[in-house]
Amino acid sequence: MTVNRRFRNVTRIGPVQVGTAYDHRGREKHTAACTAPRCNFSADYDSRAAAELAARTHRCPVR
Repeated sequence: MTVNRRFRNVTRIGPVQVGTAYDHRGREKHTAACTAPRCNFSADYDSRAAAELAARTHRCPVR
């Protein structure tokens, strides 16, 4: 089942987008997701700094 989220404060760091949204329990979550083709990286974090760090250090396995 997919989750529809309304992201705000979206920034792009290289091929990775970082956005902030509320999860289904009303908690604020920060998501980092790679937009490169065939790269399936995405993760949720509790802090914006952690999501941005993941975006800066992400290396796509597909080139």
